[in-house]
Amino acid sequence: MVNKNSPLPLYYQLEEHLKHLIQSEELKPGDALPSERELAESFKISRMTVRQAITNLVNKNVLYREKGRGTFVSHRKIEQSLQGLTSFSEDMKSRGLEPGNKLLHFEISPAADDIQELLSLEEEELVYTMKRIRLANGEPMALETSYIPVKLLPGLNQEILDRSLYHYIESELNLHISHATQSVEAAIVTEEDALHLKVKSGEPVLFIQRDSFLEDGTPFELVRSVYRADKYKFKINLDRL
Repeated sequence: MVNKNSPLPLYYQLEEHLKHLIQSEELKPGDALPSERELAESFKISRMTVRQAITNLVNKNVLYREKGRGTFVSHRKIEQSLQGLTSFSEDMKSRGLEPGNKLLHFEISPAADDIQELLSLEEEELVYTMKRIRLANGEPMALETSYIPVKLLPGLNQEILDRSLYHYIESELNLHISHATQSVEAAIVTEEDALHLKVKSGEPVLFIQRDSFLEDGTPFELVRSVYRADKYKFKINLDRL
């Protein structure tokens, strides 16, 4: 609670108390906070102190404000390490979440020039192009467009995509996935992508491109993804050179 005799600032004590309520799930993602006036009266502190505590938590993405509605508990972001190559399904399962897909588009066609170059394909070689909404516990996390050479994965279909593509490649085709290069940049979601991701048009997102390779150096997949910035964050450990 808030102790006025403590050397710790009152706003900091209130911050820690609210964070404790969230961590203990007494306040859950999406729950509304009491008003500033109610909090001030409850803890017998000034509204200015309450406002400072809430503003700090908003800046840390622990809370978020909606104009005319109030302040709410933010949904926890999924954290993914940038070290180690895992599939989306593997990543979600490791966090105790149920991965899912919603296939929006699937076709076989000649690779466009930029795709052809990145996948080291000859002119007119065919690729699978698939666009999927990636889900965690039924909630959209990312919009993913993948390009895969048909010659490497003949017979690829929706049933396989509904499971784990990487598991199929390694367990059923006996191909060995080696490494990938990945870039991450900030972007603004398009109106169409916003509908699929259930966010507002113009909100910030993470645009990620990943080029994945087999053990012999053959590129087998190019993925371009739009991740919800309010749901996802990336972490990397850095060693001093």
